[in-house]
Amino acid sequence: MDLFSSRQQEFERRHIGPDEAETAEMLKTVGVDSMETLIEKALPAAIRLTRPLQLPPAQDEFRYLEALKSLAARNKVGKSFIGQGYYDTITPSVILRNVFENPGWYTQYTPYQAEISQGRLECLLNFQTVVSDLTALPVANASLLDEGTAAAEAMHLLFAHKNKGEAHPPAPRFFVDEKVFGQTRDVLETRSQPLGITLVYGDYRTASLDGSFFGALLQYPDSEGEVRDYRDFIRQAHEADAAVVMACDLLSLTLLTPPGELDADIAVGSAQRFGVPMGFGGPHAAFFAAKDEFKRLIPGRIIGVSVDNEGNHALRMALQTREQHIRREKATSNICTAQALLANMAALYAVYHGPEGLKRIAQRIHLLCILLGKQLQKAGFPPVTGNCFDTLKIAVKDEAALREKAGALAINLRYYGDGHVGISLDETTTPEDVNLLLQLFGAGELQLPEGNGAPQSGGIPRALQRSSSYLQHPVFNTHHSETEMMRYLKYLEQKDLSLNTAMIPLGSCTMKLNAATQLIPVSWPEFSRIHPFAPADQTAGYRLLLTQLEDMLAELTGLAACSLQPNSGAQGEYAGLMVIRAYHRGRGESHRNVVLIPVSAHGTNPASAVMAGMRVVVVQCDEQGNIDIADLREKAAAHQDDLAALMVTYPSTHGVFEEGIRDICSIIHKHGGQVYMDGANMNAQVGLTSPGLIGADVCHLNLHKTFAIPHGGGGPGMGPICAAAHLAPYLPGHRMGNTGGEKAIHAVSSAPFGSASILLVSYAYLRLLGASGLRKASEYAILNANYMKARLDGHYRILYSGRNGTCAHEFIIDLRPFKSAGIEAEDVAKRLMDYGFHAPTLSFPVAGTLMVEPTESEDKAELDRFCEAMIAIRGEITAVAEGHADKKDNVLKNAPHTQLAVCSSGWSHPYTREQAAFPLDYLRRQKFWPSTGRINNTYGDRNLICTCEPVAAYA
Repeated sequence: MDLFSSRQQEFERRHIGPDEAETAEMLKTVGVDSMETLIEKALPAAIRLTRPLQLPPAQDEFRYLEALKSLAARNKVGKSFIGQGYYDTITPSVILRNVFENPGWYTQYTPYQAEISQGRLECLLNFQTVVSDLTALPVANASLLDEGTAAAEAMHLLFAHKNKGEAHPPAPRFFVDEKVFGQTRDVLETRSQPLGITLVYGDYRTASLDGSFFGALLQYPDSEGEVRDYRDFIRQAHEADAAVVMACDLLSLTLLTPPGELDADIAVGSAQRFGVPMGFGGPHAAFFAAKDEFKRLIPGRIIGVSVDNEGNHALRMALQTREQHIRREKATSNICTAQALLANMAALYAVYHGPEGLKRIAQRIHLLCILLGKQLQKAGFPPVTGNCFDTLKIAVKDEAALREKAGALAINLRYYGDGHVGISLDETTTPEDVNLLLQLFGAGELQLPEGNGAPQSGGIPRALQRSSSYLQHPVFNTHHSETEMMRYLKYLEQKDLSLNTAMIPLGSCTMKLNAATQLIPVSWPEFSRIHPFAPADQTAGYRLLLTQLEDMLAELTGLAACSLQPNSGAQGEYAGLMVIRAYHRGRGESHRNVVLIPVSAHGTNPASAVMAGMRVVVVQCDEQGNIDIADLREKAAAHQDDLAALMVTYPSTHGVFEEGIRDICSIIHKHGGQVYMDGANMNAQVGLTSPGLIGADVCHLNLHKTFAIPHGGGGPGMGPICAAAHLAPYLPGHRMGNTGGEKAIHAVSSAPFGSASILLVSYAYLRLLGASGLRKASEYAILNANYMKARLDGHYRILYSGRNGTCAHEFIIDLRPFKSAGIEAEDVAKRLMDYGFHAPTLSFPVAGTLMVEPTESEDKAELDRFCEAMIAIRGEITAVAEGHADKKDNVLKNAPHTQLAVCSSGWSHPYTREQAAFPLDYLRRQKFWPSTGRINNTYGDRNLICTCEPVAAYA
């Protein structure tokens, strides 16, 4: 390779951990002579790709960014007044640089290991407090995917709550006001159909609810900007025993009477305008707040207050079994990934501005909106909107002429198509922008009132003006200078272990490198400041990029077409099953509703199946962890008349390339079903095999795993689906975007392309690695796992191997034999924190085990460091088992050890401080300290507190 062509492989060498010499050593440890030999042993020959991937050649990082700048230039950043749930906003630079662009924040994992996650847990608790205070409802979760899906989750919760799982629900109807955002109505259509929910649209003012209704949805302010008093409707709904959901604008609630004070039962919405860019649709943090009676039904995650083993204040995910997908087919939600990074940004935006700052932002917007309306009325354009916060609806004589004139001024309005236009103002709107709008209408100039104060009248009726206080906790009233904010952000960051600290070997999670070059463009205004409903001629760069990404993902999966709309892995599962459902219905086989799911499957699989209106039949696994083909064949035959699909993960959740996978797919097809492949383990497939080659009809891809989107501490994620040609016509569409097949199902996400801006990350990953680099990434993911397996085998029992004794890209360590010594898997997980590591996946898919996935990005030194830690822990377990260490007071049972505990003047343990904190030499050079001791989960659930406590509680 010459000096110049070698540049194309530079990123490959930076992404993949082991170098050539390390690779040779690792192969020797595994017991093979070459990478090709290892892959031949691990992967069944029948499913090996025999041709190279047809992808564009790899680019070096500099050339890639240069090319992307040209593509970005094809997007036009107009001044957006479109609204409809998406608004331009100002991300404070201190948050942009120290959170959004900081690997200490964006490479964190979901805070299941709370002792090394206290920073983001505190920040998410702040988010819950913001939502709870502004909505005046007592319990809020730590974010959902978008406003449309949050509304759908509320609908599903209330349906289940009212009808109690009855086969013939007595109250199947849900009222939806006609002024709810259109994209939300589309998502409701998708989610209601398979559950037998009847949506009833109408005007809330004339609606009459009876006992057949379980709930209703209102928009506040409504989709045309009107601020309406819903008190009478809410009272009438409650008299009919129906609950009321209000979809709210969070910023407007600084001025408007909040939903809780109107007696609404649930509030949902988007926190996007709290400093999170539009990003052509996302990602943004949705919120969900509810009355106390619903707290154990709320979907997603709730952060709660607890104590550690020393009685100190600590935070954790409360009611963890309430994460509905853990309940499998009994779940009322499949939510797994949330929008943690964006929720943190929104919370920090509130921390930085404080209650008065937020109110001033809202007052500026509202003042400009009132003045704009008055000036337009003087010029003969009376607003249709009466009471308003930030949005006006205007009647115009020539909508087409206005659109052309607005385009020339780079102004984007909402066009109703009936002689009306909508104008929504936002945080970025200035008096100069309003004058530009007035110029567009020929309506003179803005007349600011003396002193530029808040409007004394108009816009918001007195009965809906907020009088209650909010955000009174000191955290929202302290960090208002950039110095204070910068230090607060660092204080939080240092509490958390992320990929810039150590490897995070979580099985089935693929915590690989999130390269800086892949992430930089997400902040570029040409991508971040584009409204998802912007005119097509302003989004040419985005659309070309997304088309190329769809084509590349289809090629990687060996399938015909791709939809980028699902904005999480679980959403991808749901979308794939809904496509299968539509396919069967299109063939006149709507009775096909049985889904076969292996017992080892992730809980979101059966949860998604139930949400898609399907009946789950569980398939057993054999002693080797493979799908029991005899059981599968028997159940497929028994359900051949109503079989809809099989949901299968490959490689399996047990970390093995199952030899019988093609036979499994053939059995399903023979009995009239479709094969849905869960893409959670795609990191072992890319370039080596593909779902299409194996026999799958549709699959979802976790772009936040295989394709390098950061996990963000629990989101964002993306879960696009790829489908075979016969399913492609049913891929999801959207009312506002040219996407989906000719027989498209309704939208599954609020925006046409889901969380579009982070698709840039996966696009970059593919363009930087190219076909050869992608194949090598899969090979090294398999090598790294097999190397660690070889090193730890003998010290621990390794569950499940392929026919040749190999694993795929992950493997399972069995810790159940140590229960006789009183040591649990959780003890090992917590002790790993003392060694500076995040534990592997705990007790999934087998209870009492750890599932390890190192990814291709870790070098041999880091793999060895983890193995040495595990071997040392094995010695500590032996010491307990043989009686050399106390059975109850030992380094495992007391783990993790905080700096405060180790430095305390009182040390009563029978082991030394050095054994507690510095068990291996590398820890003397660099030590990550857990910020809290082991957390008392039971205490936190029995004393549920989900908002910021008084400062005294932190003392």
